[in-house]
Amino acid sequence: MEPIIVTRELRKIYHMGATIVEALKSISMEIHKNEYVALMGPSGSGKSTLMNLLGCLDTPTSGEYYLNGQLVSELDDDELAEIRNKEIGFVFQTFNLLPRLTALENVALPLVYAGVSKEERLERAARMLELVGLGDRVHHKPNELSGGQRQRVAVARALVNNPSIILADEPTGNLDSKTSYEIMELFEKIHSEGNTIIVVTHEPDISRHAHRIIRLRDGLIESDEPNHEIIRLLQEA
Repeated sequence: MEPIIVTRELRKIYHMGATIVEALKSISMEIHKNEYVALMGPSGSGKSTLMNLLGCLDTPTSGEYYLNGQLVSELDDDELAEIRNKEIGFVFQTFNLLPRLTALENVALPLVYAGVSKEERLERAARMLELVGLGDRVHHKPNELSGGQRQRVAVARALVNNPSIILADEPTGNLDSKTSYEIMELFEKIHSEGNTIIVVTHEPDISRHAHRIIRLRDGLIESDEPNHEIIRLLQEA
């Protein structure tokens, strides 16, 4: 089976005044459909930079990135925008919800850009909120929701376009341990339905949910191994 993500010697260099920061030095990897991958590493290891490249939010200084067999550097701005809206669902640590919109309106937002009719937008958004356990909170605004509920809204928004890939950057960073566990259980449910999930985290408790752990250090892949513990549990189930 063809991998859906392939990177070949990706490098990313930032110029900060007179200082040159080599955030990624040479990243080569493959990720297949329905994998559940954790990108781990200490602060400054390059994991968020890599996440931004995988999400087509930034471009590499050199190297190649293929998404679904397409060389991303050959795509124009409209094609990249379509990929970000339809192929990839983003979940961020800070939720990134619009404060004046209800949970329903926040979740429906990507469908506005996709040109979906208002009736279908609201119907699909309501269905996603039901899926993440917030069917009774559709008309609440972000400030009327707990941190965990806000992150569930963000997950529902990431899912509303039925993307094949979910990219989550420190999705539990602002949550307590009980709520973090609930969000990770939600990711497991999403993964079981066929989505590819890539989670950036520095927390071992969060990475334990993934089936494969890629560790970064100083802009390089330090290790790339299956999570034997979870694979064994799945085999026993």
